[in-house]
Amino acid sequence: MPKLAPDGTAFELSGPPGSPVVVLIHGLGLNRLAWQWHESALSNRYRVLTYDLLGHGDSAAPTSRPSLSLFSMQLRHLLDHLGTKECAIVGFSLGGMINRRFALDHPDRVRALAILNSPHARSPRAQKEVESRAAQTAEGGPAATIGSTINRWFTTEFQAAEPDTVSLVRQWVLANDTLIYAQCRQVLAHGVTELIRPITPISTPTLVMTAERDSGSTPAMARAIAAEIPGAQTIIVPRLQHLGLIEQPSLYTEPVLKFLHGVQSKS
Repeated sequence: MPKLAPDGTAFELSGPPGSPVVVLIHGLGLNRLAWQWHESALSNRYRVLTYDLLGHGDSAAPTSRPSLSLFSMQLRHLLDHLGTKECAIVGFSLGGMINRRFALDHPDRVRALAILNSPHARSPRAQKEVESRAAQTAEGGPAATIGSTINRWFTTEFQAAEPDTVSLVRQWVLANDTLIYAQCRQVLAHGVTELIRPITPISTPTLVMTAERDSGSTPAMARAIAAEIPGAQTIIVPRLQHLGLIEQPSLYTEPVLKFLHGVQSKS
């Protein structure tokens, strides 16, 4: 069972107490359990903090309209509650937007960033598609787009080979509150604009990853994110789609661990 912070954030800690803290932030419609395929490898060396975004999983509903700033504040309050002054943050999709927002808001508290399958500047056509999906969600809830969502997230081969995992992810998405999910989808659609070419660039050591066939967080986007962060590394995982980190976890965990170890050895 998760613990609850004063603001209703559900969280769990694993790994050796006193070790460097690594925070894992899930994506839209998911929850902290999306990291279950990575947590054991990371917690061998690090103190791993997983939590549910407000309005997701076991966390309380947000008390104001969701935004990147709200989610950045949620993480700050959670770290304050735990007495954690500095951490590395691994964020997936919306989580990769939140950890960038947090690094801009609180650069002194971030040791390293890993931005996984997260969007950046979109073409007009791509932006229109994202906004269309957000509108469909607002009208019909998570179920309105779940079929196309699953097809964008997983390869057809994985859907055929691992139906139980796909079903689990589907259940997570469908369990979301309709209004909150729609509002968070608006954050995904429009919030990225505040992260593009910030006045003060992120200077934290950063790894940017995505999958070759991720249509919403493309390789070009990953390279664009990295280009705006001095010294950032970029890795494109072959063949996979948006939820490649669930489809083939080791292709993400291993480079993230190597990156974190490199940052740790220089500190």
